[in-house]
Amino acid sequence: MKMPGNMQAMMKQAQQMQERLQQEIAQIRVEASAGGGMVTVKMDGHRNVLGVTIDPEAASDVEMLQDMVMAAFNEASKKVEAESQQKMSGMLGGMGLPPGLF
Repeated sequence: MKMPGNMQAMMKQAQQMQERLQQEIAQIRVEASAGGGMVTVKMDGHRNVLGVTIDPEAASDVEMLQDMVMAAFNEASKKVEAESQQKMSGMLGGMGLPPGLF
């Protein structure tokens, strides 16, 4: 089934914007810490962990260390989500489409 030319152009533009958005999301880098900086997590836009730093003093209390690592990871993930949403809404705003459509 062939779409009208205008619709094809719009779909192609939307696909190009989605590809560009994915490239921009891949470039996101965030850092989050917990326990006053005793645990730091670095994460990219695809939520891949790029690094973890743990202050040796935090290792003396395993349960506290586990909590701090979890908190740092969760905060880094929230930062990635916020930056991704910001990029997405900025890009989709130019098309007049509602966020979450693509």
